Amino acid sequence: MTAPQAAFRPEIDALKTSLIAEVFYAGQHVKNLLPLWFGEGDLPTPDFVKQAAVAALAADKVFYVNDQGIPELRRTIAGYLTKLHARAIGEDRIQATASGMSAIMLVAQAVLGPGDDLVYVAPVWPNIVEAARIVGANPRAVSLTHGAAGWTLDLDRLFAACGEKTRAIFVASPGNPTGWTLDEGGWRALIEFCRARGIWLIADEVYQRLTFDSPRAPSPLDFAAPDDPVFSTNSFSKSWSMTGWRLGWIVGPKRTIATTRKLNQYNTSGAATFVQWAGIAAIEKGEPYIVEQRERLRRARDLVVQGLQRFPRVHLTPPPGAFYAFFRLDGLTDSAAFAKKLVVETGVGLAPGAAFGPEGEGWMRLCFASSEARLSDALTRMAPALS
Repeated sequence: MTAPQAAFRPEIDALKTSLIAEVFYAGQHVKNLLPLWFGEGDLPTPDFVKQAAVAALAADKVFYVNDQGIPELRRTIAGYLTKLHARAIGEDRIQATASGMSAIMLVAQAVLGPGDDLVYVAPVWPNIVEAARIVGANPRAVSLTHGAAGWTLDLDRLFAACGEKTRAIFVASPGNPTGWTLDEGGWRALIEFCRARGIWLIADEVYQRLTFDSPRAPSPLDFAAPDDPVFSTNSFSKSWSMTGWRLGWIVGPKRTIATTRKLNQYNTSGAATFVQWAGIAAIEKGEPYIVEQRERLRRARDLVVQGLQRFPRVHLTPPPGAFYAFFRLDGLTDSAAFAKKLVVETGVGLAPGAAFGPEGEGWMRLCFASSEARLSDALTRMAPALS
């Protein structure tokens, strides 16, 4: 008699491999590669952050610490947010995490379960969709629409998509891959809806400081009461060029922190101690860096948008936030195949739109967080394929 084979949960077996990773594998042996597929820039972490980490290591700050985050980091984040939003946000509402993705996963584990619905705005970074599936929930997309004025969200459609099984709404603003940004009125309406329905609102605000029409994007933290069912997740990765450091945070109602803290114990037990001290330096000394980075990104965005708009087959509008040019290409029906061909033939690595859900098929994403020389080279190389 053959013994039964041990199996994974069906939800885990069904998890999808990232299409961006597939394109990466297709181009990993290409010489003189211009990788514009991942969501990170070409600038290294600022020296003042690295020096803080070195100093923390030299001071033997390498032992286990409070799994809510060291008090110094939580106080620093609280002060930063209080100033940013002109509203008191206490450290007792903050959970430090080992990355922005960890923050999202902790919230998903806290509020979603088998059979629950998560309504989200699409196209979207795929990790939130898979995080919902990992905990057994059902992700339900409400798509943005694209027109001459850019990307827009129909809030009535979003609200109509919420039923009895809806436990949470997920909104990334500014969004990846589109750069779409929800305005103040939209956040107010969402908060009121979630408050009235007893639904959680989960905001991914990792690109909040990387905007081009204002110093920051509107946030639910501007309007939500301290006990409203609102989570804001964030990360040091983008604004402070710390993608590989794995440090983020959650802001939630005070009553939720005991739960996220327990979940953190059973996930990662928290970010590395010396990395948390580096995070303090990032916030305390990093404001000029954010301003400089935002201006660099503005120039890069304008260069890429103007360069892409020269091609009749390409359709896009300048993104108001984040650092991606998300463009539609006439006649494109298989963005993953096109991206693989593009990287092999031109050496330019882009992310296929299908990686961000079926709503992204026919589109391509270019990360413009690079030098202008590098971006100009990429546009030149891609010209035959886009013409």
